[in-house]
Amino acid sequence: MNIDVFNGDADGICALLQLRLAYPLASTLITGVKRDIDLLNRVSAEAGDQVVVLDLSLDKNRLPLAELLNKSVSIFYMDHHYAGEIPIHPGLTSLINTDANVCTSLLMDVYIKQRFTEWAVTGAFGDNLDTAARETAKSLNLTAQELLQLKQLGICINYNAYGMCIDDLYFAPDELYRLLDGYISPFDFIRDKTEVCQQLINGYNEDMDLAGKVKAEYKTDSTAVYILPDEKWARRVAGVWGNQLANQYPDRAHAIVSNNRQGGYQISVRAPLDNKVGADELCALFSGGGRKAAAGINHIPYQQLTNFVAAFQIQYK
Repeated sequence: MNIDVFNGDADGICALLQLRLAYPLASTLITGVKRDIDLLNRVSAEAGDQVVVLDLSLDKNRLPLAELLNKSVSIFYMDHHYAGEIPIHPGLTSLINTDANVCTSLLMDVYIKQRFTEWAVTGAFGDNLDTAARETAKSLNLTAQELLQLKQLGICINYNAYGMCIDDLYFAPDELYRLLDGYISPFDFIRDKTEVCQQLINGYNEDMDLAGKVKAEYKTDSTAVYILPDEKWARRVAGVWGNQLANQYPDRAHAIVSNNRQGGYQISVRAPLDNKVGADELCALFSGGGRKAAAGINHIPYQQLTNFVAAFQIQYK
């Protein structure tokens, strides 16, 4: 049995699209909303099965990973988030790079020898790595309009993964992956699936318009904290709006706070683009995780928000 486990955002989806275009294979898909990062807990596999894991922190999946390896399951693991100590095991092949300017889609592009670079660029744009995406795209000789199309698609695929549960999303990530699967070029998908693209674009634009009306609750010269209302659009927009704010104010760190279903807050953190460090370390203090430039906290009690804001401002003072 073959199992593909991947983050439901643009980076995870575009990395898997490249892999399965290069190495077609029928597989079971395991994914979820962007914040479902401990997905290896959902894998049921036996000796001889092969599992691919993309765009998920090894550190957050350490225990189920060890259990699968002990059952003689073969695992290919590619990621760019904090990993901690990487196990040495004959059943594990790992390609992990935590550099703040790479993502899984770009790692996959190198791994499969630049065969479907348009998808890598799409994933990088979705992961808010504009500079890396444009640098990678140079080999494609795209027009400015074509580059903008890839950026828009990447942002919208990424945006679709944000929410507390699948019901918050326009498309379940595995459903969206299947709609994209098999398209050698993102431009073919854009041409053939006009209604899907338009639904993603319209939803994104409507949500961003609502987010743009929210004022910062706490603000300094180097940080800003926004608290969103308990609405579906707010749960969807949190991360992508954080990316937009980071691009708009590159010397400022941002935290987007929204309600979760556990009776507390979830928080998306974006380090300043001018200093892409510390987001993972900050969120780890509150049982969260991620990467240096962008990280998150799935749950923090309401009464701990002031503690988070203080730590946030100290981290980026």
